[in-house]
Amino acid sequence: MIENNKILKKLESNIILGPVIRYFRTNMGILIGFLVLFIFMSFTADNFFTKTNFLNVMRTVSTNSYLAIGVMMAIMLGGIDLTGGALIAFSGCVTVVCMERLGMPIPAAVAVALSAGIAAGAANGVIIAYSGIHPFVVTLAMMSICRGFAYLIADGQPVSTMNKTFPEIGNGYLGFIPLPVLYMFIFLFLVYLLLNKTKIGRHIYAVGGNPTAAKFSGVNITRVKILVWTISGFLGAFAGVVLASRMSSGQPATAVGFETDAIAAAVLGGTSMYGGAGNVGGMFIGVLVIGIISNGLNLLHVNSYWQYVAKGVIILIAVYIDMYKKKKQNTGKE
Repeated sequence: MIENNKILKKLESNIILGPVIRYFRTNMGILIGFLVLFIFMSFTADNFFTKTNFLNVMRTVSTNSYLAIGVMMAIMLGGIDLTGGALIAFSGCVTVVCMERLGMPIPAAVAVALSAGIAAGAANGVIIAYSGIHPFVVTLAMMSICRGFAYLIADGQPVSTMNKTFPEIGNGYLGFIPLPVLYMFIFLFLVYLLLNKTKIGRHIYAVGGNPTAAKFSGVNITRVKILVWTISGFLGAFAGVVLASRMSSGQPATAVGFETDAIAAAVLGGTSMYGGAGNVGGMFIGVLVIGIISNGLNLLHVNSYWQYVAKGVIILIAVYIDMYKKKKQNTGKE
């Protein structure tokens, strides 16, 4: 046993194998669950184990992944972000309205939409950091504000675009890889670097784990909170641009409940509701699990309403496991 531990530690110190081994050790539970789900769907759902279906699943989960990244970081701080779905609708409507009614070129319209998302996220962060109001309340209010603005700027109805270039943002390919999937992997990689290779990443873990200790260590807690919710706002707006591109329209009623999927993916992927713990790799597997459940149930012709039930049960189980692990850790320290 001791010899095996020595070999394992030696392998973990390897530059190439080390990160892979640590990834599997950290996310072993969710990886096993994902494998079991994948095998089950492969044998029960027609056309599940096909290239076309895999690409469709990846394209679909990419939207959730953008939101889940921001939600994960907010939860790592001991908070939450509920604005994701409303921001998708808001930024999508802003993009299309800017193109169709204001005559803006695509880059300018996208820039305005992303700026609106950044502003909403920064507002969340500033209010949370300076007012002391719980993030649940702040982001719930911002969710209502963004949804309301989406209806206002779109006059309460979908706004279509006849632009033939805009749909390429969400429907295009690089080789055989859908562009939304490419964006997803770029964001996952960048956030991995942010959390694991930078000072601000260490500060995010520190503030989430013990804000008092982080403060006395010289961490600017206010700046960390504003940055995290601003990033979350940007990702929500980006998801809205991509989804509007895929639908060739801005729809104020779209993406209702998307924030629930993002929260489920983050928590299922090992992000602790108590803060201070979370990783991009686990969150991504959580996104895939949620996506495969939805896709599998559709292929099995199960009533779509059962998806809401399944996701709710998943959140409860994941949070309970997190509470159990936290309680066990606290007991071990005593």
